[in-house]
Amino acid sequence: MNNVTKIPHGDDTVTVELTVKELMALTGVRFHNNHGVEISARKKLNEVLVETYERDQKENAPIDYQLLL
Repeated sequence: MNNVTKIPHGDDTVTVELTVKELMALTGVRFHNNHGVEISARKKLNEVLVETYERDQKENAPIDYQLLL
């Protein structure tokens, strides 16, 4: 069975601003005295992902009835 997951706008480009330490943490480098670096990087990625899908849902959302009056 061949399951293909389709992600709307999955090939679009997004921009995330990370520090060098955050980028290193995402590649697997461990900062033993500062685990917050990896947490910060993941939060930034999640925020951009949520913003991207919220923007997509707003563009495709139906028009509110109150706006039609």
